[in-house]
Amino acid sequence: MTSDEQDCAQRPVVATGRGRVRGTAEGGVAAFRGIPYAASPVGALRFAPPARHPGWSGVRDAAHAGPSAPQGPSRLEAVMGARVPDWDEDGCLTLNVWTPAGALHGGVGLPVLVWFHGGGFSSGSGGWDWYDGARLAALGRIVVVTANYRLGPLGYLYLPEIGAGNLGSQDQAAVLGWVRENIAGFGGDPDAVTAGGQSAGAHSAFSLAIDPRTRDLVRRVIAQSGPWGLPPQDPAEAAATARDYLHLLGITGTDPGPALRELPVERLLAAHRRLAAERARPGSIAPVMYPVLGGPGHPHPWRQAVAAGALDDKDLLLGTTGDEMTAFHALGPAAPATRLADRAGDRVFQRGVTAIATARARQGLPAYVYRFTRRPDPDPLGLGATHCAELPFLHGTFDAYPDAPMLGTVDSGDHALARAFGGALAAFTATGSPNGPGLAPWRPYRTPADVREFGTARP
Repeated sequence: MTSDEQDCAQRPVVATGRGRVRGTAEGGVAAFRGIPYAASPVGALRFAPPARHPGWSGVRDAAHAGPSAPQGPSRLEAVMGARVPDWDEDGCLTLNVWTPAGALHGGVGLPVLVWFHGGGFSSGSGGWDWYDGARLAALGRIVVVTANYRLGPLGYLYLPEIGAGNLGSQDQAAVLGWVRENIAGFGGDPDAVTAGGQSAGAHSAFSLAIDPRTRDLVRRVIAQSGPWGLPPQDPAEAAATARDYLHLLGITGTDPGPALRELPVERLLAAHRRLAAERARPGSIAPVMYPVLGGPGHPHPWRQAVAAGALDDKDLLLGTTGDEMTAFHALGPAAPATRLADRAGDRVFQRGVTAIATARARQGLPAYVYRFTRRPDPDPLGLGATHCAELPFLHGTFDAYPDAPMLGTVDSGDHALARAFGGALAAFTATGSPNGPGLAPWRPYRTPADVREFGTARP
């Protein structure tokens, strides 16, 4: 192999519609990080729908993820671990692609998983090592895409009069558009796209699959711990929230757009944190700003859309963890509080899963349902299998969660569980069924006995 050939193998180059990108070779996977899918949402583009990126000349380095979207600390830091702030409004609308190296030039057309992070529509990043897609791409021989989208007030402030309406959701739709146009160059099949995600990301993936403007871009859906019991946000409620937010910022007048676009982003985040604290209610997990019903990307409530057949042509896999709500309270092992958390978790997360899967079964359509029950050891907070507990197992990224209480000590059984859980979801991405060689049988949902449990016994 010549030096030029060796360099090409170690730093593969792919052409996109806006310019060429140079990735990295990581074992048997080629990784391309920090690829812009839309223009930076700064200046006149702050609080505006995502605009097409102007492109670049030459070859853009894609060895590192782009900055996170602006955000405050996650309310789940006590469970998942803290992150060093890495956000920047300029350059935040990027995505990351991992593809089996041999797929780049083989014309294979591998299935694609576009996976959206959670974080209550107010925190998170597709570029964090928590969600590195290399292991999953190699495990299932699929192409994995993660992405950033605008969060908090920059993504979900509801001021349609200035163009601000579900902007984070519009960003996600732009990600699917980029995948449709460009993923073939990375060895992916644009007609075999699974939209997936966890928590807010599950809500997002589901919404993309039922929205008439994006549903044709999605073939399958993976929804992990979707907050199905969270009521759709009413436009009048969202408008009232926007008025309170502007008041905190001291913005008056009939056109708040110019002032909002000129303020330092730190001021916008600080006001959002203050408003969230003022609106907080015991037992509620509702963000202060999140997708608004009737706005872009969310034309109908999910129950209405499912009943109308919006998912009839999609394959579906969804599930929950065993103890979802403990993450939001960092509970100690107090039995009455634990029972309250169990009931709240059932209301917010589990009932919707059962309702969706039951409706599918009545229609003669398959839905694969799981319950992730692996508990950390040690577990001083009494978290059990809490919200987000399955994430290191899906992505195989145990090393990215040092000191995370939800994970605890990792042993050989946990690595086997990661292969089983990640392998099943990768198989579903590839075929529409989570069954495959070396995987335990998993039946479509008909009764609760068909729910596939993912847990592991300690040796």
